[in-house]
Amino acid sequence: MGTGVIIAGAGPVGLMLAGELRLNGVDVVVYEQRATPSGESRGVGFTRRAAEVFHQRGLLARFGDIEIGNEGHFGGVRIDFTALEDNHFGIRGVPQYRIEEILEAWVTDLGVDVRRGHEVVDYREGADDVTVVVDGPDGRAEHTARYLVGCDGGRSRIRKLAGIAFPGREATRGMYVADVVDRPDIKPRVIGERVDGGMVMAIRLEEGVTRIIIHPAKLTPRDNSKLTFTEIADSWQELTGQSLHGAETKWVSAFTNATRQAAEYRRGRILLCGDSTHIHIPAGAQGLSVGVQDAVNLGWKLAATVNGWAPEGLLDTYHAERHPVGEKLLRNTLAQASLYLTGDEMEPMRQVMRELVQSPDAARRLAGHVSGLGIRYDMGGATGHPLLGLRMPDREVKLGDGSTTRVSELLHPARGVLVVADGSAEPARLAAGWSDRIDIVTDAGWSDRVDIVPDGWVPADTAEGTTPDAVLLRPDGHVAWASPDGGELLDALVRWFGSPR
Repeated sequence: MGTGVIIAGAGPVGLMLAGELRLNGVDVVVYEQRATPSGESRGVGFTRRAAEVFHQRGLLARFGDIEIGNEGHFGGVRIDFTALEDNHFGIRGVPQYRIEEILEAWVTDLGVDVRRGHEVVDYREGADDVTVVVDGPDGRAEHTARYLVGCDGGRSRIRKLAGIAFPGREATRGMYVADVVDRPDIKPRVIGERVDGGMVMAIRLEEGVTRIIIHPAKLTPRDNSKLTFTEIADSWQELTGQSLHGAETKWVSAFTNATRQAAEYRRGRILLCGDSTHIHIPAGAQGLSVGVQDAVNLGWKLAATVNGWAPEGLLDTYHAERHPVGEKLLRNTLAQASLYLTGDEMEPMRQVMRELVQSPDAARRLAGHVSGLGIRYDMGGATGHPLLGLRMPDREVKLGDGSTTRVSELLHPARGVLVVADGSAEPARLAAGWSDRIDIVTDAGWSDRVDIVPDGWVPADTAEGTTPDAVLLRPDGHVAWASPDGGELLDALVRWFGSPR
């Protein structure tokens, strides 16, 4: 089998995409510039929706004991997520290097070829393929595949080589970050604390390691190539009164509030995914989480295209669905930065926000933004059932033989799933021609009600009638069709899964 897809970048997004493609039988090679994993931890967890995505592929258990964050914030305004039924902020305290370790072990088990110490430096696009030029330990070489995906971060070489515009806002603010070892006396500040002269944050990453983040109000963007921990410790002491001078660190860095988004997520045989499509100020691991969701949205569509059964225009829906999500991410993080990092002049707005989040509806809407549960895709004009376009919550499913499973388990193979829960034979009969792409579960039942999430949240006590008689799920877990009132099943099958075999 020839290579179907080449991925540039072995971060969480590149590895997640590689796994999605391999589950669908696509031969994929990942090139990573770094010879060894960095051990760095730019992210410190992931959102609720990203956790669901990992669970859908059987990966969440690999993280071991995890801490579910029930208290979150929007720009420093606290939100009590315990009041929002199945919603929560996400998973805390999982460093990014740990996520990469888990994903690399997964894709290695699947047979993905991850080539470290190799950098994609150029490419040539043909009518039916793309040839990349790679610099590696043995010199320069070429490799041809059907598609090339840039998962190579905010400074993406692939994006630049493709000539894809990256418009946005220049940086106006700067922040420091450091992972400090063996300092249990650092006060936890999980969602940050405003102090005279700026903002400070402290999060336990793992046993003996604390992540500190500092935003001195006077700090402007600068060349951080010679940044030292002494500078960071000076700033920490100035804002908190605590000296960390002489402490051991695992990592120091800095970032800004520069905000940009790629104008195109696809140009011909070149696609972009994750941070190569957007940069923004960090806020609650949303960048990593949105990137992982980019990968799961793209993976099955690109695999369908390589495997030859994709309906016309399926690959273009990747940009159509994910570019608006990226836009909302940038708007969201800019809004949070304005609330959080500005001075006392923003205090009246903060007070208004504190009052607003006391309303369950307002809290749910903001929770939907930061958790990722509020994403709804256009299902081709079909309307009626309130689940259409939303992710399917992970409910328990009763099977005809008396056993049970869960929605997440049905999605482990990264295929479409049709669940028929009303005893009708017609949906399974219609879908039989797509059984090479869709798993059909008949004689099923829901063991608990399916509630709705933002946008379009229905509180639990008013959600009667939302449980579907039957539901068609895309491989990314979003509802493509539901009965009753969700349109025609045949239309949804053709739209998302092509012609029957």
